Amino acid sequence: MPFSYRFYRRFWEGIDWLFPPECAGCGKFGERLCEMCRQQVEALLPPVCSICGLPLRGEGDICPDCVAGKPYEALRSAAWYNGVLRQSVINLKYKRDLGLGDTLAELLLEVVRQHEWSVDGVVAVPLGRRRLRERGYNQAAMLAYPLALALGVPYGRGVLSRPRETESQVHLSAEERRQNLAGAFQADGRRAAGKSWLVVDDVTTTGATMENCALALKAAGAQRVMGLTVARAGKFLQTADNT
Repeated sequence: MPFSYRFYRRFWEGIDWLFPPECAGCGKFGERLCEMCRQQVEALLPPVCSICGLPLRGEGDICPDCVAGKPYEALRSAAWYNGVLRQSVINLKYKRDLGLGDTLAELLLEVVRQHEWSVDGVVAVPLGRRRLRERGYNQAAMLAYPLALALGVPYGRGVLSRPRETESQVHLSAEERRQNLAGAFQADGRRAAGKSWLVVDDVTTTGATMENCALALKAAGAQRVMGLTVARAGKFLQTADNT
């Protein structure tokens, strides 16, 4: 492991020593996510579409929605958005349990290693300025930064921005989400061009966020874009509010 990643993890271990956490799943004192709860995480297993990462129900390796292609080369999620993992994402996102970013980034690292992805940098899906002020931090950045350290590649702070504010995605249909996010993202061509980028977020629902991030990066000259999230929403669509 790169030294910078080991140092980052030691930092959070120090925070945990000073302010002992409680397990996001069961409340066990002293652990962010205990081993028993980790075992309850429902991994998103193959066979999945080679592009969007959704489970396949028929033959072939591409689902009907991806036959015409997507702006990203691949989108994957570590597990389903339910149970313990759902509560962990909620705690990271809304309850300022920031140490969970380091914990959940481990799941992302496993996916990257499994698929042997080679990227030039990692970027977080950006929040709008208003929501960033309200929350005080970007939960996607808390996942993307340690992942970049673990992979030994640059963290692309500012490579992708969100100049247009968008309404909450809660209760929007798939088409409404795509319309809501159309043109919301912008990429810095001086830094994005000619490189392969891994875009990180917490939850994928319809994939609209990743599609629009990839469109912005490709418009800025990015060579390849891969998308990666901790969780994929299924029956819990109504609670996943940004992707």
